[in-house]
Amino acid sequence: MSMLSLFDPRLLAAGHTLSACHPVNAGTGPEFYADALLAPLGAALGDFDVRTDVRIRGVFGGSDWLASSGHIAGDFRAPLFGIPPTGGAVFLRFGRFDRLVEGAVAGAPGCVAETILLVDLPALMMTSGCWPLAAALGPLVIAPGPRSHDGVDPAIDADEGAKSLALVDSLIAALKRYDGADLASMGMRDLWTPDFWWFGPAPIGNFRGHSAYEAGHQGPFLRAFPDRVGGNHRCRIGHGRFIASTGWPSINATHSGGDWLGLPATNKRITMRVMDFWGRDGDRLSENWVMIDIPDLLMQMGVDIFARMAVLAGSRK
Repeated sequence: MSMLSLFDPRLLAAGHTLSACHPVNAGTGPEFYADALLAPLGAALGDFDVRTDVRIRGVFGGSDWLASSGHIAGDFRAPLFGIPPTGGAVFLRFGRFDRLVEGAVAGAPGCVAETILLVDLPALMMTSGCWPLAAALGPLVIAPGPRSHDGVDPAIDADEGAKSLALVDSLIAALKRYDGADLASMGMRDLWTPDFWWFGPAPIGNFRGHSAYEAGHQGPFLRAFPDRVGGNHRCRIGHGRFIASTGWPSINATHSGGDWLGLPATNKRITMRVMDFWGRDGDRLSENWVMIDIPDLLMQMGVDIFARMAVLAGSRK
């Protein structure tokens, strides 16, 4: 597919809406997109590259969507939303969903009516040495693209796309079966390959295989948010063996079940802005790239991560 970079404002329709991670949040019009998002990125990272690892297209709710994930890569020379620069190369992970104007060809000027965007700013804080909460639950790596290197504009196969979506439906059903005591009650191990990769946002981290994933993310998350209700999708599409979904918010829950990210239970009601990109291998999921708006979630839990970061960064001067 020949197209402009998805971060090029020429793609945006006049009434374009942006729903982005905190502290950008929401606004309308190409001017907001340029001022609130592109200008800070350009000032901090210069002439950055957009390196896309997964890009798929499909119809949801009667609209045509383009979902993509990858990295914004550049030299981190000036602060970004207050995050102090490292002075060197960084790879900033992103996930985005773009709703296309009816009948438009992706890549044509004015073709994007709506963008939903998450950027892993906590990972950048960690890279800069100014993350003010507990250490990451798991190792942090630059999340690679699919092992098979086929995630960008894969061949359209309606049957394979439907099979991929059905597998994610089974996963969503499994997430509701947790009995509160035994992770095996969910039947999740039947849905993933034994050596699957789970690439989570900072400060959660990355895990390979069931044992590491259950200990590092699944168990702590389920215990921290025992009454969570998910599946409120703004978009969910299957394209060949790949699937992408997002909700704004996707999850409603109470932080009542104990320590998470070093924070004791706050008993606050929260919502989560979430994106998932999956790769399927046969009848099982083999890779999962996950984005969560952690700064927005922490704000709901009473923690202004940017304010805390500013204090920590200031103390280093």
